[in-house]
Amino acid sequence: MKHKSAEPWDPAYATEKLKAKVCDQLEILWTRHVKERMDERDLQMGDVLHILKNGFVYDDAEESTQKGQYKYTMECPTPNSGGRIVKVVVIPSSAN
Repeated sequence: MKHKSAEPWDPAYATEKLKAKVCDQLEILWTRHVKERMDERDLQMGDVLHILKNGFVYDDAEESTQKGQYKYTMECPTPNSGGRIVKVVVIPSSAN
């Protein structure tokens, strides 16, 4: 039997774990891709942080291109998106 904390996580557990990682010391890698997509969609960093604090993972994880890492999609409406549902793809690391 797989240990619950071993990835990939089911959606409910992923939501719990990802929200738990959101704290004052959270380190986010803001890639060029992320910044470009945020500009295209007229989103702010605060929108991403809002999703990480308040969003939910509804779908199963997808394997990342990096072996042993998984992608989770969190989603929820954000204050600056005019009520749109916004999704953020998260690849958690063992560090914060």
